[in-house]
Amino acid sequence: MPALAPVAGGTKVPSGAGVQRRARTAYLLLIPGIAWLGLFFVVPLVSLFFTSLQAPTGTPGVYQPGFEVANYVTAISDYWPQFIRSFIYSGIATVLALVIAYPLAYFIAFRAGKWRALLLVLVVAPFFASFLLRTYAWRTILADEGFITTTLNALHLLPDNRILNTPIAVIAGLTYNFLPFMILPLYAALELIDPRLIEAAGDLYSSPFTGFRKVIWPLSLPGVVAGTLLTFIPASGDYINATLLGSPQDRMVGNAIQTNFLQFRDYPVASALSFIMMAIILTLVFIYIRRAGTEDLV
Repeated sequence: MPALAPVAGGTKVPSGAGVQRRARTAYLLLIPGIAWLGLFFVVPLVSLFFTSLQAPTGTPGVYQPGFEVANYVTAISDYWPQFIRSFIYSGIATVLALVIAYPLAYFIAFRAGKWRALLLVLVVAPFFASFLLRTYAWRTILADEGFITTTLNALHLLPDNRILNTPIAVIAGLTYNFLPFMILPLYAALELIDPRLIEAAGDLYSSPFTGFRKVIWPLSLPGVVAGTLLTFIPASGDYINATLLGSPQDRMVGNAIQTNFLQFRDYPVASALSFIMMAIILTLVFIYIRRAGTEDLV
């Protein structure tokens, strides 16, 4: 028990030695987390950076330490379409996920009542199945002879008479697979809103739309920002949906990294692609958070 020093009024507070001991204990508790991050995040990141600068030796798959900035030039010049495609697909999927998730999260937070727990379980239920298995299931759902495709073809709504192996299928797969990452932060933000604020807006003769725009939306903005980031960032680097649901023309940066690393064994270019992707995403996230006015999230 830390030593107590007397103060005016007869009460006692921890002495300087006791405060220092508590601070030391707090820092000691941080050691496992710092060690984990250092071992499994910082070390691989540094290793990846040095790999991106390696020089070829003339033997396929064998490289030597160097300072080959040309690897980054090659990564950008050869794979810029994949970068653009990744951000377009993930951006559309993020917007679609937000449009789908917000009404659902709002209903769970304010209207679900006793069914709230069940609905939350249903939201996270897809995580009990493998990501790969869920994506394969979408191949069956969007198959040419499936109900969705045949129905849309009957209505003449598909330009190529199919959904599978098109950008539509890739975006649909991204939206579905990352939708829970949008719903849960939105629900967490909406659930914290005091319902009396909504009632007060109505008492002040606010229409439902104005009450939503002036009260609910601003208060839920941290959840919107968190949900869009949790959806956009992993969707940008995904390669499974583009591989299983798209055509070779729908490949994204994740596919380029996978191909260079596993097939071509061009480890420096694959590492350079990873670093460029990470730099672009960090820049976009910083700008997005500053524009949204939620700097406290970083």
